[in-house]
Amino acid sequence: MNSYSRLCPRAIWPRGASCHPVVGFAARKFGARNPRRGLATVNGAVDKKLLEKLPLAGIRVLDMTRVLAGPYCTQILGDLGAEIIKIEHPTRGDDTRSWGPPDAPYLDGVERTFPGESAYYLSVNRNKKSLGLSFNNPTGISILHELVKKCDVLVENYLPGSLAKYKLDYETISKINPALVYASVTGYGQTGPYSDRAGYDVMVEAEMGLMHITGERDGPPVKVGVAVTDLTTGMYTAIGVLAALYSRRDTGLGQWIDASLSDCQVAGLANIASSGLISGKKDSGRWGTAHASVVPYRAYKTGDTNIAVGGCNDKLYGILCDKLGKPEWKTDPRFVTNALRVKNRDTLDRIIEDELKTKSTKEWLEIFEGSGMPYAAVNDIQGTLNHEHVLARNMIEKVDHPICGPIKLVNHPVKYSRVEPKIRSPPPMLGEHTHEVLRELLDFDDAQIQDLKDKKTVA
Repeated sequence: MNSYSRLCPRAIWPRGASCHPVVGFAARKFGARNPRRGLATVNGAVDKKLLEKLPLAGIRVLDMTRVLAGPYCTQILGDLGAEIIKIEHPTRGDDTRSWGPPDAPYLDGVERTFPGESAYYLSVNRNKKSLGLSFNNPTGISILHELVKKCDVLVENYLPGSLAKYKLDYETISKINPALVYASVTGYGQTGPYSDRAGYDVMVEAEMGLMHITGERDGPPVKVGVAVTDLTTGMYTAIGVLAALYSRRDTGLGQWIDASLSDCQVAGLANIASSGLISGKKDSGRWGTAHASVVPYRAYKTGDTNIAVGGCNDKLYGILCDKLGKPEWKTDPRFVTNALRVKNRDTLDRIIEDELKTKSTKEWLEIFEGSGMPYAAVNDIQGTLNHEHVLARNMIEKVDHPICGPIKLVNHPVKYSRVEPKIRSPPPMLGEHTHEVLRELLDFDDAQIQDLKDKKTVA
């Protein structure tokens, strides 16, 4: 491989074209087709093979992450067609492998470290290959360096600076493969006074304002029901990787992406942060399911469970009044405008809930159907997973796991008009693809791989 060919990322530059590592207009200078101009055609027609490819087909990602934010990022990339090589500790694997119950039990009768594949691990590791590898020794480091040469992206979530002692930091890796997009996911980023802190979702929710605005009006602060800061960071990191790959088409160079839970959580405060910046005043605190500036817009008790309704403007408020059988509330001087409804929130919420408690949630859903007013039952998780709309949108998919048998997973959420991202392979067993990766990518033979296993370098 010559010095330039390593810098020509697969699926970014046309096969057989040359690129230059520095000059931004390298494609034109060296005769490659400008990727922004037109589509590849065969006899004037769009190449069908291109239309059948997933968006990231041909991109290879070295996944050195564990737990949630990093694996969520790489799972998104995998769903979109990238080849994901997940690096795991040879015996412990990803931390979440032990985060059961619940676990999908092993059905082959073989005793293993864990009773099964944990539901947590299964939730963020589909469409990946597992390479069990220890890199606390020169051989393991050398293997990773060789893999870096054959990858387009590396994603890691170690504390800032901790990979330098293994020569796996960006400064070292970028010299091995200048075209590599290197994404670091941390709690507080690579710089700043908190950069050395370990970052966990709950702590960042607390530190960066989200916990303070979450919970009942007079209750204590609470965390969101899922690790939303981790998930948001995973999504932002995936977006950053895609942007860097797009930029690489012109420069031939990768770059270092510094993504942190703290920054992503601050960004996630959205309109709440904007209100604080514009007003310069203290926030209005927790509102439970209610809205600080729109009434009625919250969940209420019904005769059996709970329902959320939204009289977000005068028209929708009027529809709610009619459906509740209380048309007189539309002209009640206390409630005729949103500003008045906000002022008299406690009274209005109380009388709305009193009416809603006279019927079951199912009955109210039938009454509100087709009204144009936003409304929804407050479902539990099983209610969601078995929801008719969720199933109609193919958000739950059954896949065959090689050891655990059929399992159900949540599917990729975004629909495409041509090629649909899907679950192509179940979350891998620990080290399931070690032999395949070493043999096919690095040309190791069976004897060399067995020697590495005997020395506990790989599993």
